[in-house]
Amino acid sequence: MGKDVEKEDGRGDFTQDGTVDLKRNPVLRSKRGGWKACSFIVVFEVLERMAYFGIWSNLVIYLTKELHQGTVTSANNVTNWVGTTWITPILGAYVADAHLGRYWTFLIGCAFYLLGMSLLTLAVSLSSLRPPRCPQTEKITNCKQASKLQLVVFYGALYILALATGAIKPNISTMGADQFDDFDPKEKAHKLSFFNWWMFGIFFGSFCANTFLVYIQDDVGWTLGYGLPTIGLLVAVMIFLTGTCFYRHRVPTGSHFTRMARVIVATLRKWRVPIPDDPRELYEIDLKEYKEKGKFRIQSTSSLRFLNKASVQTGSSNSPWMLCPVTQVEETKQMVRMIPIWIATLMPGLMFAQINTLFVKQATTLDSTVGSFHIPPASLGGSATITMLITVVIYDRLFVKTMSRWTKNPRGITLLQRMGVGLALHVITMLVSSLTERWRLSVARDHGLVENGGKVPLSIFILLPQFVLMGMAEAFSAVAIIEFFYDQASESMKSLGTSYSLASMGIGNFLSSFLLATVSHVSKKGGHHKGWITNNLNASHLDYYYAFIAVLNLLNFIFFLSVSRFYVYRAEISDSMEVLKKGLQCE
Repeated sequence: MGKDVEKEDGRGDFTQDGTVDLKRNPVLRSKRGGWKACSFIVVFEVLERMAYFGIWSNLVIYLTKELHQGTVTSANNVTNWVGTTWITPILGAYVADAHLGRYWTFLIGCAFYLLGMSLLTLAVSLSSLRPPRCPQTEKITNCKQASKLQLVVFYGALYILALATGAIKPNISTMGADQFDDFDPKEKAHKLSFFNWWMFGIFFGSFCANTFLVYIQDDVGWTLGYGLPTIGLLVAVMIFLTGTCFYRHRVPTGSHFTRMARVIVATLRKWRVPIPDDPRELYEIDLKEYKEKGKFRIQSTSSLRFLNKASVQTGSSNSPWMLCPVTQVEETKQMVRMIPIWIATLMPGLMFAQINTLFVKQATTLDSTVGSFHIPPASLGGSATITMLITVVIYDRLFVKTMSRWTKNPRGITLLQRMGVGLALHVITMLVSSLTERWRLSVARDHGLVENGGKVPLSIFILLPQFVLMGMAEAFSAVAIIEFFYDQASESMKSLGTSYSLASMGIGNFLSSFLLATVSHVSKKGGHHKGWITNNLNASHLDYYYAFIAVLNLLNFIFFLSVSRFYVYRAEISDSMEVLKKGLQCE
């Protein structure tokens, strides 16, 4: 009778997914988590992304105008920094999953983030920390270059931010998804929308940065342009801390890298050992032990069967580097299965790098005035963001509901299908970009602007189609990528799964730097290098570069179709799709 009353008044409705409070006590579904908790997290992400994109959106302009760097140098410095900010999440995911947990790792990242933003604001504000202004009539090569001290302070601040984002990015989105219990039908259904609205928050923060902050930086000054997002970040951290009593947390489960390494080593050491036909003969820990640690046991599967050798009991040794439980083997299998898909997501990272580098530099060569109003070139990124915002809302509110009736899939279409649409749009984006650039170059030749690098008498708005197409592509691919790697990672490796998606963005940016450096030395004329891209874009062949990226995207799309065809979605421990269907029926 007492238990029935306890359930009726809600006090006994504990989460079933192993989440706890900060003291590691079980949590009541009615008291913590859900959209109530996520609201603080999403608001933080809006303000944090506004700060991040407030730096990134106009960074190539700052490097050119204030630090007097050329087109290729400034673009490469931007993509190298951005690449680092997307690679460091691997370290942050490790620390969170193995030692500190997501909450505390995140807060440490916030402290470094505030330090980096404050130092960066000083670097752009104090005249002693930047070289003297260079007249616009002067060539960049004739301007006084930044001193070593000035470069150390500026880039030191940027890479402190890169370290900070490593602690924040893999943990904040994962922590948001953790607020929904996969075992509860309604909460499982709400998690579907979470990633769409999570990306909506990112896009909205990006939109504010690409419009409001870019305008402040161009027309008012860098001090206010960097000072405002610093203050905004401080407010964001305070908002996040306010929601502490509402959050659900997951207990750190040890180093996932060590667990995977043990499976691989055990497999190699027992390479000649036969695998029993009955999976029940494989080594596994008692279910009670998993429950006590808040973990889940996973049944053996036939895919990547050779890794099952790690669970074969030979009697020679019980060392964890010789004998691994089935669940540990299955966790490793799942992370390995995702690698081909991960490789296919490197190109979207390279694509996204173009928005705030070459697309912006391209815009600086065009007429950016409407009447008496000046349009900052970097603000065109706002059109991509607006497109993302609109596309995500339409996708979540209309497309999913319409398609789910036809496909019987609660997501409307699968995550890989959504990703594929984005990859196809990337091909179209770069084809349009190449054709637009050919038009711009032909007008530059017709007006004799090739040698002097003057502004081409075409409106900056001719670049809108490529920005809009990029926005549509990201609304499909970016959301699908982050949700795919979170969803498909095992329960104890969610942060690592999220870091997969972030690392692909990082490597994509490094690939962009490598590709840009390569094509800037494509051909030789007159005994010296003259590549596709130089400081004078009117004398360059950016159209060739864009066409080349379009070909790479096409090849990547074909590769993606091949590997996704054979991908097997993980067997979810909570019969997730059935739970999800029930949840959607309750909506």
